[in-house]
Amino acid sequence: MISEAEIALKAEILSDALPFMKRYAGKTVVVKYGGHAMGDTMLGARFARDVVMLKQIGVNVVVVHGGGPQIGQMLERLKIKSSFIDGLRVTDKETVEIVEMVLAGSINKEIVGLIHAAGGLAIGLSGKDGGLIRAKKLERTKRDPESNIEQVLDLGFVGEPTQINTSVLDLLTRSDIIPVVAPIGLGAEGETYNINADTSAGAIAGAMKASRLLMLTDTAGVMDQDKKVMPEISVDQARAMIADGTIYGGMIPKIETCLDAVEQGVEAAVILDGRKAHAILVELFISSGAGTLIRKK
Repeated sequence: MISEAEIALKAEILSDALPFMKRYAGKTVVVKYGGHAMGDTMLGARFARDVVMLKQIGVNVVVVHGGGPQIGQMLERLKIKSSFIDGLRVTDKETVEIVEMVLAGSINKEIVGLIHAAGGLAIGLSGKDGGLIRAKKLERTKRDPESNIEQVLDLGFVGEPTQINTSVLDLLTRSDIIPVVAPIGLGAEGETYNINADTSAGAIAGAMKASRLLMLTDTAGVMDQDKKVMPEISVDQARAMIADGTIYGGMIPKIETCLDAVEQGVEAAVILDGRKAHAILVELFISSGAGTLIRKK
């Protein structure tokens, strides 16, 4: 039995959250869902309930998901060798078919199923559906340390977004439907491109001029030099922290995605820990937030 103190606490939390609920009603929030949270059944179910709750109070939610570990497992099961260059999976014709099968198939439909189980209504899409994500081949170069000559890296069918067809998502978000997007892009000649999920989420948020881009990661947020989470940083601060090495490694591309989204018109982007229960609700509806918010100052 719930005590009176617990009831009072829950009522107080709801009361405090009400102004934030009003703030985000009718606004668009793009959530990048990935990391270890995707492999945790309980966290997945909680994530789905949180997304459904956002939709029920009038927030236009778009979910963009990753699936790197699941792709790796399938490639290993099929005995298809896979390699990485600068953290990006080299994707040949055979590999891109598996990537599409896993991302647009099993993972996408699993998330859709979780949302339906939580009482919501979702539709799974890949970036190819309705020309949602137009893409081109990602071009990367790397300087040879011995010759100092810049070399072009061939990553195969790894792409980057060139255009987002927001009309598809606008049509869905105006209804009761939650779009769940797999980061697969459509090339000019109809070819399939494997696109980084963070990059896809940032491009979609920017094109939709979203109120928030929420990047669910496996870290608590952006750390300062004392390894403490910073509740908020500006675009200029983030760039300075990359330059001086405070932000490093795999966090750099995530921050750069956030910066690009903010530059494209997103009000703010947030790096937060997807392993924490109800992280997106805490971030949106509790004044202290749940991660590191990045916006222009």
